Amino acid sequence: MAEPVGEDGWLALVDEASRNASDLEQRVRVVELYKGAIHAEPWSNKLWLAYCEWVWSLYTDCQTADAGWPEEEQLLGQELFSLETALDVWQQGARATQYRLNDSHELWNRWISIELEHLSKYPGQAGIQRVRTLFLDRLQIPHATWDETSQILSTFITKYDEAAWESTMVQTTQLGKNAKDLYSRREEHETQLLQAAETGDPKIQKAIMKDYLEWEVLQSRKKPKKGTPGSPLILCVALYERALTSTGLGSDPSTWEDYIVFLATTYAENPTAQIPSILSVVQRATKHCPWSGALWARYILSAESENLPFSEIENIKHSATSAGVLDRDGMNEVVEVYIAWCGYLRRRTVIEGATDEDIDIADVGLPSALESVQDWGQRLFHDYKGDPLFRIERILIQYLTQKGSIREARGYWRKLAETHADSHQFWQQYYLWEMTVRAPNAPPSLATEVLDKAVHRKGLDWPEKVLEIYLRHCTIYEDAQMLLKAKDTVHKLTKGVSKRRQKEAADAAAAYAQQKPQIIVEDTTVGESPSTAKRKRESASENIEGSASKKIKNEIEGPDAEILRQQYLKRDRENTTVVVSNLPPDVSQTKIRQWFKEYGHINNIILKIEADKLSTTALVEFRSNEDVQSAFIRDGKYFGDRQIRVEAGTGLTLYVTNYPPTADENYMHDLFKDCGEIFSIRWPSLKYNTTRRFCYISFRTADAAAAATKLDGKMLEGRYKLVALYSNPVAKKDREGATAEGREVHVTGLDFSLTEDDLRDVFSKYGDIEKINLLKKINGASKGAGFVTFEKKEQATEALALDKTKLKARIVTVELASTKNFKATATTGSKASSASPALDGDSVMSASPAPDSHATSLEISRRTITLMNIPDTVNDSRVRAIAEPYGSIVKLVLRPDHQGAIVEYADAACAGRASMGLQNYGIVPGRRLRTGDLKDLFHQKKEIKTDRIQAGSSKKAPAQFIQPVAPIRRPGPGPRSGLGIKRGLGYAGKPAASTSASGTNGGDSNGTENKQPKSNADFKALFISGGQQ
Repeated sequence: MAEPVGEDGWLALVDEASRNASDLEQRVRVVELYKGAIHAEPWSNKLWLAYCEWVWSLYTDCQTADAGWPEEEQLLGQELFSLETALDVWQQGARATQYRLNDSHELWNRWISIELEHLSKYPGQAGIQRVRTLFLDRLQIPHATWDETSQILSTFITKYDEAAWESTMVQTTQLGKNAKDLYSRREEHETQLLQAAETGDPKIQKAIMKDYLEWEVLQSRKKPKKGTPGSPLILCVALYERALTSTGLGSDPSTWEDYIVFLATTYAENPTAQIPSILSVVQRATKHCPWSGALWARYILSAESENLPFSEIENIKHSATSAGVLDRDGMNEVVEVYIAWCGYLRRRTVIEGATDEDIDIADVGLPSALESVQDWGQRLFHDYKGDPLFRIERILIQYLTQKGSIREARGYWRKLAETHADSHQFWQQYYLWEMTVRAPNAPPSLATEVLDKAVHRKGLDWPEKVLEIYLRHCTIYEDAQMLLKAKDTVHKLTKGVSKRRQKEAADAAAAYAQQKPQIIVEDTTVGESPSTAKRKRESASENIEGSASKKIKNEIEGPDAEILRQQYLKRDRENTTVVVSNLPPDVSQTKIRQWFKEYGHINNIILKIEADKLSTTALVEFRSNEDVQSAFIRDGKYFGDRQIRVEAGTGLTLYVTNYPPTADENYMHDLFKDCGEIFSIRWPSLKYNTTRRFCYISFRTADAAAAATKLDGKMLEGRYKLVALYSNPVAKKDREGATAEGREVHVTGLDFSLTEDDLRDVFSKYGDIEKINLLKKINGASKGAGFVTFEKKEQATEALALDKTKLKARIVTVELASTKNFKATATTGSKASSASPALDGDSVMSASPAPDSHATSLEISRRTITLMNIPDTVNDSRVRAIAEPYGSIVKLVLRPDHQGAIVEYADAACAGRASMGLQNYGIVPGRRLRTGDLKDLFHQKKEIKTDRIQAGSSKKAPAQFIQPVAPIRRPGPGPRSGLGIKRGLGYAGKPAASTSASGTNGGDSNGTENKQPKSNADFKALFISGGQQ
């Protein structure tokens, strides 16, 4: 029967055995099981507590006949399980778990209660001193219940040595100062772990524990400030052991490796450190993660460094390869084990004192290991061609080379050429080896022959690199005749490579052309005048009536193939992206960047694990199309032990618009759920244009994207006619409309009494007017500015004659409208529903028409809150959707330039509920709202983010996507109005004379002092319920 793994597995085993134990022999066997469990999981609080309780139960049962033991077994049990034995087990458990900050008190408290109970029956000065020492030792160790332990000591001293109570407690405070300080620095992390455990989500628990571990390792490396003690190494060890024993990280190979590296680094700095041995930890790691070749390799290397006998290291290798799960994630883990094994065999032959037997073992073991890997790979993958990096072969070649068997080593290189000839790395290594083993001063003819074969290989993944090496080699080492021949060869082959690259580009373009994508006009507007934006809204299908009059250019009329290819080559994201499939499930972006680093500059990577959890697919965006063509070289190559596919990412992305303004990612996933899986959704920034409402959706497959285009024209909510067409940035349309055509003038400095009819009378003298837009505040008052649109450009130009003329009592300014007039804010009133209503960027706190058009600025301020940390891709309709459930909204102003929005409610009570309810609300994954006032909002800067790789150092801090939590504003008294006074949110303040401490702590408005103060949770519930509690 195989041993269980982990504390839960061991607990289940010993629990079953203890329930079935019916005689002394079986009970002793349970004790042995517990010892095995403790050896396997030496830091497990659960196992130690169960073990101690079991031994204590054996001690108590054998003391009397009440337990029903036979007399003979009772007498024998008294010898085996004496009081000293039982208490010694408790002491061992307390020492083993004492540095588990969160739960070590469970075992210690139980032990000390037994000690105190025993002392009460048999009091004596020696016993009192012993227990006192136990308390003082315990209080010098950081743990979660330090105060409780101190209180138990106080009770103990009062009972047994009251005269020494004061001196003992003073001593306790002094001894425990460092322990309390150490725990207080970790209390925040411990609290987060406790909260994560309450969620029941193991992923959250693992993530928080990993952050805690990183922090603890950093503390152990920090040099303490002068006069302050440093962080003990044992705390870091204890946290690692706790994470690997009592959380899901026990099955995470990377956490085990982090722990092993920490131990190794510590031993390197301090060889006498009192921490677990690396070998024992690696042994436990392989039991928890038997599929990890990296851990088995470390086990072999650690055993070798500890000078373990050959037979034991051989057993380790045998255990790894016979575990049955080593190939769970492919052949790479298998290869890792055999690399460590072969490296060990080779090193045995070169150490001082190596014997003929060591050489004989290597002669047999190295080829045998290579053969075993090949056979294993063939069983797992019928087309397995070996390790793409040929690491085992290189060890074998190195062994044969040092042995002097050059011909045999060369035979392995030539055999590798049968399976690795398309790899430039193989030819480069082969060439370097030939240069190394050639005789001194001898011509490198064999090395030249290797390069000559390499450059003529048609399927070579990077011929340019090999051609460069070939020419450089001949320049340095060969004679003039051979150099001329090499130059001729390189000249001819370079032309062939160039044609090959052109053909690859043409094939990719042709494949794209066969998809016959619809080409649409995409939004390129950075900013427009308000009148233009409003006119576009009126003519687009996103208006209230849902008309679908927006003109979309669906296809380019008859472009020839060459033009289409040239357009393809100039495209941005859609055509500089490749799809990389069959990657390992745990692959990181860093690994992918390293793998492609020689083929082009990567701008962005999006990873998605497949549903079967066995592989990962990545969308990799390169900087240019030339980089993409180089990346195609990697198609069919091996990433570790996996043969991957690299395909063009064209035909996967759709341009989607005319959806409901409140649509978010969940809405899009639901809308296209029957088409296929969505890989990513890219929303536009609203920083410069809050009227934008479109997105780019990339699907996992071209079939899914094609299916999604069939939803084009679908009516949503009976009002919006969906647009879902293939994205094509090369078909960007020149700007249209009055502003772009020069037919619109911007008029400022208007008298506030002027109406649109007045403007029409003045400007109609210069031509036919198509439209007049007089900008107004929400209360209907004129802003003193507007836009006049003529039917012809010449008419607008003639109207500029009115510039700097007097109109009524004011001098007006008339200029051609341009995008610079656009203001990147959006303001909606109480009944607005569009995504991009008329702009009101200047009068964010102007008087509101409801509920009281004569409200003072103070009253408006009290019923107004600001929402912060809103991504600049979220529009005002989505903000309204989350804010409106808390009460009627008078006005909402979206401010992408400050990552937030201003929300004015109908009354202060609604604002108070919203301020509490929306604090820490997750508006999008990874972004939580903060609430505050106008001052808080305008302190925020616009969002700065990039999906590019940042080269070099930057003085600017990166964008903070998770903002710090702001202090919660409690409803308190408002003794007087005016600046600098914090006002209550929704509750009347008391007169200044009656202000009391209870009021500031959450007391009621009547000033009752005998009520218990309310907590934050009480206030939040009170606000959200509307004060009805």
